[in-house]
Order: sequence, then C-alpha cells, then structure tokens
Amino acid sequence: MGINKVILVGNVGKDPEVKHLDKGVSVAKFSLATSETYKKDNQKVTNTEWHNIVAWRGLAEVAEKYVKKGTPLYIEGKIRTRSWDDKDGNKRYTTEIVADTMQLLGQKHGGEETSSATDEPMNITETDIPAEADDLPF
Repeated sequence: MGINKVILVGNVGKDPEVKHLDKGVSVAKFSLATSETYKKDNQKVTNTEWHNIVAWRGLAEVAEKYVKKGTPLYIEGKIRTRSWDDKDGNKRYTTEIVADTMQLLGQKHGGEETSSATDEPMNITETDIPAEADDLPF
C-alpha cells in the first residue's frame, strides 16, 4: 500500500490549455511555479520549480473560466508519469500533477486583497478523475 499525494501553492505560468473531449469531458493543462528562497553566503537565492498540472471535468471548467497566467493557486493531487513514442520512434516521458482539489487564492491588486471569482477563496474538488489518462490526444 502506498500514498501518492502532492500539495502545491504557487503561481500559474501560462493560461490553461483546455480541450473538450467526447461526452462533455474537459481537460485543462497549465504550468505552476513554486519558489523557495534562502540565503547562501549572505545572498538571497530563489529556486523555482515548474510543475505540469492536469485538471479534469469540473476542475478543467473552473480553470478555463477563472485561471490565468499569474493566478495564485493551491493544488492537491497526485503525481503521474506517462510515456509515448514521438514521431521518430523515441520513447518520451512526462511527469504531471493530476489535480484533485484546486483553490484560487486571493490576489493583490492596488493594495487590496481580492479573490479571482468571489470574496472568498474558491475551493473545488474533483472526485471522478479517470484512472488512466494514457489515451489522451496530447
């Protein structure tokens, strides 16, 4: 038995790419940057990690409507690695975070604390994420 759980808080790196598949199923993909800052030899050092986020169904629809480049997000999900053969027959791999929960965090605009859609942070949970995503067209 194992646990595959990821919690990330960061900023969206680009607007979500949303595709609408058969039977009304939507999938959104976007990057999320998380940064850690520390001091080394009296110099401030920032290390930024980029994460590939995949959101399905209701979460994809929320991402399409409210998530834009720069949006601060809280994401809970699981790590998935998938592979495919490129056009030259080389095996390619990608690691993604499949989101189970997404919360839009408040942004500061002109010194005021606001949320992307409402006065309260929006917390959305998706429980019916498909077990296998290997047959996706992208």
